[in-house]
Amino acid sequence: MPRSSRLRVSTPVLARCVLAGVAIYVAVDVLLAFLRPGYSLVRNAESDYGRGPWFWVMDLNFLLRCALSLALLAALVRTARLDGRGRAGLVLFGAWAVCSGLLAFFADDVEGTRTHGSGVVHLGLALVAFTAVTAGTLLLSASLATDPAWRPAARALLAIAVAGAAAYLALGAAVKRPHGPDGLVERVFLGLQLLWIAVAALALIRRAE
Repeated sequence: MPRSSRLRVSTPVLARCVLAGVAIYVAVDVLLAFLRPGYSLVRNAESDYGRGPWFWVMDLNFLLRCALSLALLAALVRTARLDGRGRAGLVLFGAWAVCSGLLAFFADDVEGTRTHGSGVVHLGLALVAFTAVTAGTLLLSASLATDPAWRPAARALLAIAVAGAAAYLALGAAVKRPHGPDGLVERVFLGLQLLWIAVAALALIRRAE
């Protein structure tokens, strides 16, 4: 057997790594809420944990989000029969993954504080990531729905993607309001994106079985 074949990770293994990554990501977010009780889950963005004590824990979570997203991307490239919409969705989903990782290197500025260079870059990366994953999951879901093998899972994926798009629009409205619930809305948005990733990974495992 060629060396490259021996080193190739199977699609089910990739999908299981994605599920494990999602579970760890959520667990770390819950842990940070206890480690930094002074931050509000309603008003403070998740990225605020990247400043001050335990900043490195949030940075590792950003890198984990990048890794689990890239693992799902690789699994979809291998197994899904995608049309033009789906291929565009993959590119956008890849942009979400890369920008998620880059967030670890540019700390944001905490709610109510002055914005500095690093914070501006962080906001820009977050905007690109959130916009890309919103459009990407919609396009991927619509494309997967045309494949009979994916059709049952694609309906659930499309519903989650539409809910994620609604949360994205709500987040835009919340950010414009001083002391608004943008932290809570952001967590709902990210939760829906992680749910989409987890459902896609489960569908890949079931197809392999």
